[in-house]
Amino acid sequence: MILFFKFLLAHLLGDFVFQPYSWVKDKEKKGYKSRKLYFHLGVHALLLATVLFFDISFWLGFLLILISHYGIDLIKIYWTNEKNERLLFFLDQMLHLVSLALISQMYEPMKIDWQFLGSAELGYFLLALVMVTFVGAILIKVIISPWSPKTEEKDGDSLAKAGRYIGMLERLFIFGFVLLDFLGGIGFLLAAKSIFRFGDLRLARDRKLTEYILIGTLLSFGLAILIGFLFKKLVLGQV
Repeated sequence: MILFFKFLLAHLLGDFVFQPYSWVKDKEKKGYKSRKLYFHLGVHALLLATVLFFDISFWLGFLLILISHYGIDLIKIYWTNEKNERLLFFLDQMLHLVSLALISQMYEPMKIDWQFLGSAELGYFLLALVMVTFVGAILIKVIISPWSPKTEEKDGDSLAKAGRYIGMLERLFIFGFVLLDFLGGIGFLLAAKSIFRFGDLRLARDRKLTEYILIGTLLSFGLAILIGFLFKKLVLGQV
């Protein structure tokens, strides 16, 4: 795994730290004719050589990484449009990671713990993640729907489904805090959310809206805490 993480470090630095946005736009505009594309590859080559301490015994992996990176970037450049831009970004990064893993496998074979992948613990963990995200979102919506206030807020005033995804993320954070025994993080998260929500509640001057948000927040936090402690007690055997 050490070699893979070296490759990964070079990749992350090359793609996210040492690649100006102007290079990205130039590549999208000119494709394979863009000089910035080759500057980008040059940066990756230098970073790879650095993390490998210029060890020439890795010359084949070095070339394979650069060639695969060039090919994957070209595919992304010529297939990207406004509709699939986000999807191709994640596919692009996934392909880079897969190629790095396969190339590092040439030198340092990684063993996969198939027994763990088929274990009950992993299944319970995935079940808990589904519970605190999608199931939790629907459950809380159903519970508080009778008290949903009628506001004059227009659709353009808020991001589509923003509240749902915010709730999912906060429950994931809380679930993680419980597993890590970092209960103070839950209080910090609650305080942060209160600060961000304060402006909305102050401007609305609506007691019903305030109560509605408080009920939803407390249900969200309570559900995530409950699932976290049940997972620790029943699956991990911790108190």
